[in-house]
Amino acid sequence: MTKIYENPRDLLGQEGTQLGPTGWLTIDQKRIDGFADVTGDHQWIHVDTERAKSGPFGTTIAHGFLTLSLVNAFLPEMIEVRGFAHAVNVGADRLRFLSPVPCGSRIRATGEIVRVEEIKGAVQLVVRVTVEVEGADKPACVVDSIGRYFPE
Repeated sequence: MTKIYENPRDLLGQEGTQLGPTGWLTIDQKRIDGFADVTGDHQWIHVDTERAKSGPFGTTIAHGFLTLSLVNAFLPEMIEVRGFAHAVNVGADRLRFLSPVPCGSRIRATGEIVRVEEIKGAVQLVVRVTVEVEGADKPACVVDSIGRYFPE
């Protein structure tokens, strides 16, 4: 279920709020190949399905940065902020890739609001996003995503 905030200032004091989980997303070879084409990272472990069968994971795996990029797909499923003139991504902190995402697996995300503060006329929000792989012992990715909302 998406947590809705009617304006950016409603985020103030929300540290500790749990978000998600999102719906499951299947990571297929088409998505992995598309990411490889966009980034130029065609390492065999991602794109060579035949060679990967005898590799360490028995199949191709998603690029770590593909998993990270999907945080932007998951965030709107977890949190919606309204009443802002514009918003920008500021960056990310504490990024870790903790386990692979095998081709054909499903991933989803949960989040926690870890910091909210007013900065330069905006409300800055830090959400710790954890991307899990269905059935895996460890998450695939954990990152503190930083965004800034400029109120109307």
